[in-house]
Amino acid sequence: MAAEVNVEKLYGELREKIAAVHGEDELKIIDRAFETARQYHNGQLRRSGEPYIIHPIAVAGILADLGMDCQSLVAALLHDVVEDTPYTLEQLRDNFGEEVATLVDGVTKLGKVQINSRDSSAPTRESREEQQAENVRKMLLAMSKDIRVIIVKLADRLHNMRTLEFVSPQKQRDKALETLEIYGPISHRLGIRSLKEELEDRAIRFLDPVAYAAIEENLRNLSRSGNDFLENTKEKILARVQKTVPGAQISGRIKSVHGIYRKMYMHGKQFDEIYDIYAVRIIVDTVIDCYNCLGIIHDMYKPLPGRFKDYISTPKPNMYQSLHTTVIGKEGIPFEVQIRTWEMHHTAEYGIAAHWKYKLGISNSKKSFDEGLQWIREMLEAQQETGDVREIVSSIKTDLIPDEVFVYTPRGDVINIPQGSTVIDFAYAIHTEVGNKMTGAKVDGRMVPIDYVVKTGEIVEILTSSQPGKGPSRDWLNIAKSSQARSKIRTWFKRERRDENIAEGKAEVEREFKRNYIRLSDEDYEAFMKKLAERQHMDSLDDFYAAIGFGGLSVNRLMPYIKEEYHRNYDKSREEVKELPVKTASKKNTDGVTVEGIDNCLIKFSRCCNPLPGDPIIGFITRGHGVSIHKQGCTNVPRDINNCAEPDRWVKAMWNKDVKEEYKATISMTCLSRIGLMADVSMQVANMRVNISDINSRDTKDGRCIISITVKVSGIEHLKNLISKIEKVDGVLSVER
Repeated sequence: MAAEVNVEKLYGELREKIAAVHGEDELKIIDRAFETARQYHNGQLRRSGEPYIIHPIAVAGILADLGMDCQSLVAALLHDVVEDTPYTLEQLRDNFGEEVATLVDGVTKLGKVQINSRDSSAPTRESREEQQAENVRKMLLAMSKDIRVIIVKLADRLHNMRTLEFVSPQKQRDKALETLEIYGPISHRLGIRSLKEELEDRAIRFLDPVAYAAIEENLRNLSRSGNDFLENTKEKILARVQKTVPGAQISGRIKSVHGIYRKMYMHGKQFDEIYDIYAVRIIVDTVIDCYNCLGIIHDMYKPLPGRFKDYISTPKPNMYQSLHTTVIGKEGIPFEVQIRTWEMHHTAEYGIAAHWKYKLGISNSKKSFDEGLQWIREMLEAQQETGDVREIVSSIKTDLIPDEVFVYTPRGDVINIPQGSTVIDFAYAIHTEVGNKMTGAKVDGRMVPIDYVVKTGEIVEILTSSQPGKGPSRDWLNIAKSSQARSKIRTWFKRERRDENIAEGKAEVEREFKRNYIRLSDEDYEAFMKKLAERQHMDSLDDFYAAIGFGGLSVNRLMPYIKEEYHRNYDKSREEVKELPVKTASKKNTDGVTVEGIDNCLIKFSRCCNPLPGDPIIGFITRGHGVSIHKQGCTNVPRDINNCAEPDRWVKAMWNKDVKEEYKATISMTCLSRIGLMADVSMQVANMRVNISDINSRDTKDGRCIISITVKVSGIEHLKNLISKIEKVDGVLSVER
């Protein structure tokens, strides 16, 4: 009974919020949607033990705060009934109309999107990546038809993140990573600041709880003095600004946890080196007032060099406009000042949702709305050109939430591109044909190499050729940083160099097959490749080779599936390894290994595979260096011993039962970069009483790090136990031998 009263109270608060904006007719529809949802979710509970109906109420509340329309609110209340109850899509369409049914159907399909799942039952990493990418493509298709689908889904994800503590730790990490890599960037690209910041903050809380707690502690220590500082600063600025710009509104804020996390753990800054922890926002009526306020601020405070950004004259891709400047006062505390108009503020806070919340004028709103969705169409077009759905996931992770640089053309036009971009990226950002015909580049009047990384404020001139047939080089695919530029380069090769692509693709496949010891007869090869092409949805084998040749498909990415199919259907050598002829009686060696037919020989463990007790092994007689021990599945072991170049040099080997030696093994960890991570890993290894022979770390471009350690273990089981312990360290995402 208490739960029922609680539900009534929750919906009453939601209804009151909606009634302030929507008319009586719309309220009746929303009431009917709530009654339908409550009826069909009756008896269902969330993992927290609460009635399930509180979830759709909460999702509708988030959308109400964004000012979304009646259809979106109805879809929010009903977004789970089709998937989780007997209520059908046809019933929904009959009772609430085609528009609501389309939204609910779209959100239901997005619920099946799983990014970075660690489901060990999935057949291969390759197939998981393809499924993930295909699901994201479906998400973008749904967004291109009706952007409200993803806005409802973002609200759904936000409420699930608010209650994530009720699921298992592994699911917490998976959902948090999915949120940070997919839903956070999409909410940023849609310009919905409130959703973006909360989604990212809650994701970091589960992905790196130690760093999250440290940042929260720092913010708590600053809260009292920080709030006093902001209040005093706001009063001083308001007193000066009102004399020139009457009616200006001033507010203050402290930077989000994720924003601080990015600068501390991805850009290597200390907490006290972050200059925009405090920010003051000035909202005025006109653009002229914005620049007048900027002059007043720079007169009151000393601006920090290189910290001024004019997003009014050069808006961000998500339509964000504002003036940003970082200044420092007599207190010695740096803070950021953001200056914008009310219209800019609506867009900055609500992004694409401002189309519904604020009626800014039909023509202006429609134009900005269409521009705000252009990136979705560009991503889908790029994927259709390359044929590789995984390019979409790459684009979301690298292009949607970039640190940007602003570069000038010789005419004075400003081009904004992701930080780290080269002159190649700049050329393709201007126009596809400019990139395709580029022969070189000048920066501030001097020639630079094509891998030159451009910086904010530089004037870049692209040199082009008018010769027919001139086009990009294949090397550019490795130099270009933006997925947009890489997509355009691949498209050029796809259209202009088909015969060359086919030849290059065949050569690439043959190289990779040879490197991985995949040997097939001509007849088997043809059948094997046709099956592979069909799996990639290619109409012919030539199309498959061409896709590899122009870079649309990667043989390396396909290799796990290729190996699996080869070993399952064509490779019989694993059994043959076990049936090597016995030369003489087995004799033991002192290195924990018995080699068939050889006594007291020098044993050497190969570095290519580092075999451990428990691994199936085989020996290779080296000239002057004894016997080299390999794992049977090592890439350097021929698949067919009897038909290899020197079969007599391969001998049977096995581990002694009483082996007591320690062996070196190297493991690689993918981690979220944070202070103290290396120490925590080392401590976990030390707790297992395992010696570390070598340890090193390197940062990756996506803000993570790779830690490699070489340890001494007694065998494969010992190593597995160690890996399971390391996986429990906060921030460790995956561990591989």
